Amino acid sequence: MIKSLLYFIWAGLFEIGGGYLMWLWLRQGKSVWWGILGGIALACYGAIATLQPANFGRVYAAYGGVFIAMAMLWSWKVDRVTPDSYDLIGACLALVSVFMIVFAPRI
Repeated sequence: MIKSLLYFIWAGLFEIGGGYLMWLWLRQGKSVWWGILGGIALACYGAIATLQPANFGRVYAAYGGVFIAMAMLWSWKVDRVTPDSYDLIGACLALVSVFMIVFAPRI
């Protein structure tokens, strides 16, 4: 379970970080190198996701919930946008869904 959670965290950091680097390049006029680094980070995210033991659809559904929570943290810490109560409730609901999808016992 811990190994799986670490994969989610690493993949989330690469996915959100890669997207952020692309954002800086395309929306804020940073050098093309920011975009190249963003592309590399996004490729790493894709590779890390394959390390999860669950099937493709279940893993990607769960990543959606993890990314919601991580994007809220990113927005708070990097963009300095404080999440409101609806952001926090939504992120918590997404994480509960992740645990149900990934860790619920299968019959």
